[in-house]
Amino acid sequence: MLFIGLMSGTSMDGIDAVLAEFEDGRFKALLASHHLEYPEALRARLLRLARSDAALSLRELATLEAAVADRFADAALGLLAAAGVDARQVSAIGSHGQTVFHDTAVQPWATQQLGNPSRIAARCGITTIADLRRKDIALGGQGAPLVPAFHHALFANADEPRCALNLGGIANITALPGADPAQVRGFDTGPGNGLMDEWCEQTLGQNYDAGGAFAAGGRCHPGMLQALLADPYFAQPPPKSTGRGYFQLAWVRQRFPTLHTLAPADVQATLAELTVQSIAADIGRYASGTQRVLVCGGGARNDHLLGRLRAALPGCAVQPSDDYGLNANWIEAVAFAWLAMRTLAGLPGNLPGVTGASREAVLGGIYTP
Repeated sequence: MLFIGLMSGTSMDGIDAVLAEFEDGRFKALLASHHLEYPEALRARLLRLARSDAALSLRELATLEAAVADRFADAALGLLAAAGVDARQVSAIGSHGQTVFHDTAVQPWATQQLGNPSRIAARCGITTIADLRRKDIALGGQGAPLVPAFHHALFANADEPRCALNLGGIANITALPGADPAQVRGFDTGPGNGLMDEWCEQTLGQNYDAGGAFAAGGRCHPGMLQALLADPYFAQPPPKSTGRGYFQLAWVRQRFPTLHTLAPADVQATLAELTVQSIAADIGRYASGTQRVLVCGGGARNDHLLGRLRAALPGCAVQPSDDYGLNANWIEAVAFAWLAMRTLAGLPGNLPGVTGASREAVLGGIYTP
């Protein structure tokens, strides 16, 4: 069976689209992949919305949702054209949507993803599975992260305790101590690439730090690092999840008001170290037996980050997930194709041990063309 997965994460750089094959409920192969960037003006609107509590009219919200849905549909159609596959061969699209709000600091917990799934289904002519987080929240969970269930299906090994580490705008880990899904734990550790990307945009006019060269040219400032790590989120036990609305440069300036006195490269080096140290601390606390860390997401291509992670986790092999079944760039998109497959089959997609939900559940809504 063929499924399309559509994913745009907290980095908001564009949409990852994949065509994945499943057999007997298991991932079999990644057949094609495609990345479609957001137009700069649309990306700027989304980032502005995610980073602030600014008022938004209902018309603005509706038009923004339509624009995101159209871009998601464009990504799916571009994927099919590149792969030479007819839409009628695809069982369903699994669409994550674009997260613009996620708050689990106070009740009621809330999450918001844009990208009208009815519009995607109508434009592509393919049943679309979406709105995958809110059922988990309705059951007392945080609605995130959802990818750990797929991490377990793909990477769990009875003989080697592992962690899957997703380095997107926000970083999250999945502890895989063995083959038993009941033992899986996963949560957001804090910033991934998001703060570094935002600093790059502000100081270099670039969307991200290619290879980590900017950070590698600076020195970590211990006082700044200590001030940032003192935030209560890092000491909070899981289940926990967060977003770009919390970890943004305004948060950095609030916790370290003399940021402007530091060299830009030193700030970048410190933000990179914040990502590394928060991840390493959580692996030490909640996945202490880990022997191998499999890195996915855009940060898997950041040589500086991977080098610092290896230094902070001397007992672990730290490597991109590519050598273990799936290219690091496409894991989250494939995960949402997998979740769509689970929903159509009437199978649960969440792990209560990860999100804190009261039970497993079939996730999302089914939107027909």
